[in-house]
Amino acid sequence: MKQLNIKTSQQTEMIDITGDVRRFVKDSGVGRGICYLYVPHTSSGVTINENTDPHVKDDILNQLARMVPQKGEYKHGEGNSAAHIKTSIVGSSEVIFVENGKLVLGAWQSIFLCEFDGPRSRNVLVKVVKED
Repeated sequence: MKQLNIKTSQQTEMIDITGDVRRFVKDSGVGRGICYLYVPHTSSGVTINENTDPHVKDDILNQLARMVPQKGEYKHGEGNSAAHIKTSIVGSSEVIFVENGKLVLGAWQSIFLCEFDGPRSRNVLVKVVKED
């Protein structure tokens, strides 16, 4: 297992981590298997989506902000309830097939760390398991 350390710079943002994950898969030497991604935080997550048009990231973040406003009738005392809710919507893990030593992603797909309570230092745990 490897831990990617990502420094975020905004309160909410989506950071492309595809290159880092691809390098880890290549370095693992696994030709065929599964790549697991897990974000061990309650106010940031991970998702796979389009990275060709930067407006897609903006649209996702803007829609999440409309669905879950920063200020609301939240009971959580830290003031970051919206971040926790957005993380629950997006999720904390992804599973990607590995074939021929490469991630199996669609032509337009990239992997994103989703920050909802930044800026912070975040970790993404990556594990590649060889298929028997």
